[in-house]
Amino acid sequence: MQHNAPVPDEGSGIGDHEGAGVEAAGDGAALLDELRAAIGKYVVLPSQEALTAVTLWVAATHIQTALQHAPRLAVISATKGCGKSRVLDVLYETVHDPMMTVNTSPAVVFRTIGKIPPTLLVDEADTIFGPKASGDSEILRGLLNAGHQRNRPAWRISGPEHKPTPFPTFAMAAIAGIGDLPDTITDRSVVLRIQKRKPGEKVAPFRSRYAAPELNALRGRLAAWLGPLRSTAARMVPQMPVEDRAADTWEPLVIIADLASGHWPAQARAACVAMTRFEAVQDEQTNVKVRLLRDIHRIFERANNPEVLSSQDLVAALIQDADAPWAEHGNKGLNAHHLGFLLRDFDIRPANYRFAGGRQAKAYTRNRFLDAWARHCPHLTEATSEPVHGGAPARPAQGKPPAAPAGSLPVGPPAGPAGPKRTL
Repeated sequence: MQHNAPVPDEGSGIGDHEGAGVEAAGDGAALLDELRAAIGKYVVLPSQEALTAVTLWVAATHIQTALQHAPRLAVISATKGCGKSRVLDVLYETVHDPMMTVNTSPAVVFRTIGKIPPTLLVDEADTIFGPKASGDSEILRGLLNAGHQRNRPAWRISGPEHKPTPFPTFAMAAIAGIGDLPDTITDRSVVLRIQKRKPGEKVAPFRSRYAAPELNALRGRLAAWLGPLRSTAARMVPQMPVEDRAADTWEPLVIIADLASGHWPAQARAACVAMTRFEAVQDEQTNVKVRLLRDIHRIFERANNPEVLSSQDLVAALIQDADAPWAEHGNKGLNAHHLGFLLRDFDIRPANYRFAGGRQAKAYTRNRFLDAWARHCPHLTEATSEPVHGGAPARPAQGKPPAAPAGSLPVGPPAGPAGPKRTL
């Protein structure tokens, strides 16, 4: 963990940064333009709105003490190698008092946050919140949730007299990882869904020896510009284009834009609307996909957890559930193509299998769902007995056989002559 960047003086707001200068009144917009160009020089973000949001988020870290909410910046991707860590590298050189960590304990975090909080930069978040995470992950999640709003301290017994002591949690945080973060964190975040660069998308190589001085100079100028404006920022109640928690999260960014004036107020609000609408669609799709995972888990369980289910059988079973949305999914109900599309984000794909009697069909193996169930449906328990290869199947409860999906399931033990075999 690194936590060695200089802390700005609370009175002036001017940090001890090399190259720090004082921006003349009205130059805030030009400074944000420079910062935006510098960030875009080293990273490719998913949209121009996302680049605008990151620029404003960086600037907002320099007035944290004047804010009522500390928005999280969620930097997530579906796969590795998309540039999440590079985004954190750029943030480390531009935000107020960066505290970079790959893995840390909740105790370290809430003992580090004080009256003038650092900016938390958390990489490899999937190792913290993944299915194999330790019990501390829930404590850290709660701390990050609480720290989104001022006056939500974490109480601990502390000191030689073992007195209950409040520890501040309020601090802006950027959190990067593969896969979605917990919903409660995403709901408090400006979300960047990073993708791999296209062949034609070029960025400058990031080398600290020459990138850091350039970015540190911008950090110093941000602190010099915004320091004297803290009291003004604390009194501002900007008009927001969104409501509720989205407004809480985006308000600091809009405050920065309004302080800068020029084209930034309109640009910030346009980015706010576009990105929150996009996340609303993503949330709706995610909810549908998580519902699909839960329903498929139930279908496998009712069928006594076979090793394989054909796409046809799985679709038929999903459609037969009168309480589920699958019969009305799309124009004519869920089909195998829709199913494959919905499961693709979980890296679950069908393959050709040969079933009893020589029948070949596209099918899904149960093992391919295990990781997705663990990540997205952690409340589901694997209490159902696994199929016993070469032996008798598990005895169903109450002596009543489970309801099987429509169509024919694989017959016989999977390893035997009549079991499913993957065709090459």
